[in-house]
Amino acid sequence: MAQEPIDHEELDTERIAEEEKIREKVDEEGNKWKKVYFGGGAHFRNWLSQLLELCGEDNIKVEEIDSRGFQCYEEGGEKLYRIWVKENKQEQGDELPYD
Repeated sequence: MAQEPIDHEELDTERIAEEEKIREKVDEEGNKWKKVYFGGGAHFRNWLSQLLELCGEDNIKVEEIDSRGFQCYEEGGEKLYRIWVKENKQEQGDELPYD
């Protein structure tokens, strides 16, 4: 019995759709975090650098993501990341520090 070939385009589309659903999370201390970036490579490093400068190290979390299902990252052996920014309630409003 022959195995059907993997449709990488369909798999990429499915994984991207799954990732789009992930927007916020709450940590074990009750802090709310908003996802502001998903990707890798030079773009990731650029985003991270800018966010660290704008928001400070204590307000940024980086999460490495499994690249399986993202053909270009998988084939290139690249890592994927999410960058999370902590929601900080300001005294005069509910804006995030980067809004």
